[in-house]
Amino acid sequence: MLAGELESHQPVSATLQANLDSCQCSSESSSSAPKGETGAAAEGLNFGHISMMGRRRVMEDAVSVAPPGKVGGEYVFFAVYDGHGGCMAAEICSERLHKCVDENVEKEKKSPEDKSFNWEKVMMECFRSMDEVVAKDKSGDDEVVVANCGDSRAVLCSGGVPVPLSSDHKPDRPDEKERVEAARGNIINWNGWRVEGVLATSRCLGNHYLKPYVTPDPEVTIYKRKESDDFLILATDGLWDVVSNEIACEVVRRCLNEQITRPLPGESGADEAASMLAELAIAKGSKDNISIIIIQLD
Repeated sequence: MLAGELESHQPVSATLQANLDSCQCSSESSSSAPKGETGAAAEGLNFGHISMMGRRRVMEDAVSVAPPGKVGGEYVFFAVYDGHGGCMAAEICSERLHKCVDENVEKEKKSPEDKSFNWEKVMMECFRSMDEVVAKDKSGDDEVVVANCGDSRAVLCSGGVPVPLSSDHKPDRPDEKERVEAARGNIINWNGWRVEGVLATSRCLGNHYLKPYVTPDPEVTIYKRKESDDFLILATDGLWDVVSNEIACEVVRRCLNEQITRPLPGESGADEAASMLAELAIAKGSKDNISIIIIQLD
């Protein structure tokens, strides 16, 4: 039994070469079959599978193998799913479609031994059902949830405009200063504003000797996605101490559009953008550690 593709593409010829081991591939991670099912014999039926990224930059295919008896109590299920514009639909189908087929087969049977049910009807209902499931599952892409505790920062670029999704927990931030002082703590300017003259952030995990002035409670922002959202930058203050939100977004935008440089083989535009921002921070005199993640939202 073979489930149809999610998206059809032009056929691609493949040539097996001696250096196949240099290709990125997986024979289990994209399958719903338990370990050991790959290449197993199913009542005289031998099967094996592989899923390769090939020359693409991302992996959007998925494979599903349900062992004998998992579908309708007696059938073996095989499916390949060709994702389009992302892997989400392919992954959802590889996890659920064979279960949907199993349920519908059992529903159509008049008796446990019955094999005269309408396969076309079963498959039609399953594919329509999965189409609805995929549509509903996209709700998880509608929000970006940011939890921040400290002075790292999340900045989203939407339509070319930076949108801060977190606010740095600096001791001199008016509401943070008020909170610390209400707990009988002090904000002291000692080579920069610090809680009790020690800690340069008003919230963090650890530093228990500064409680209750310093809290581990995060501030949570829930952002509703828009069509114009481009990418998200998550970075520690080693970047933000010397690079503004606007400059950071402009550098990333140009890297993703390949206006500054082209990614090296094996790198994505997001990799290149993160490296470029780190180099910029160092060039501008950052004296702190620098960690950066770029997430494309298209």
